Amino acid sequence: MGTEIERKFLVIADDWREKAGPGQPLRQGYLTPKGTTSVRIRCAAAEAFLTIKGETHGLARPEFEYEIPVAEAEEMLLTLCIGPPLEKTRYRVEHGGLTWDVDVFSGRHAGLVIAEVELIEAAQHVDLPSWVGLEVTNDPRYRNAALAEGDVLPPASP
Repeated sequence: MGTEIERKFLVIADDWREKAGPGQPLRQGYLTPKGTTSVRIRCAAAEAFLTIKGETHGLARPEFEYEIPVAEAEEMLLTLCIGPPLEKTRYRVEHGGLTWDVDVFSGRHAGLVIAEVELIEAAQHVDLPSWVGLEVTNDPRYRNAALAEGDVLPPASP
């Protein structure tokens, strides 16, 4: 079984861009956004994935991911997913010995920028970069599944 251990933060400054790699546009939608289990379809360039995530316990939750044909993923995004797909560009940023994913949302969530970092264990020390603000790990409004079907959230203010 795969396990995801992750922390999420609102991004409050743009200086992360100095260390960012090239961005990767992502489109994703959810077949089951509510409840303790989510099933996500994600298209990233010439690849697509089906991801199943279980109930969160602290910072950890079970996660299973499978590559699927892009054409099928695109069809599922159009016909099976709840609401319009989320649109964002993901940037990888190295900081404090960890790789951070910085998601810059577009479409109906334009202006929202969230940074997340995956950990090996929940108690792992994280050196927070100056460009992150409020931690939203435990705020369900900032889960991608909630963003896909919910209200537009305001971006973080500096």
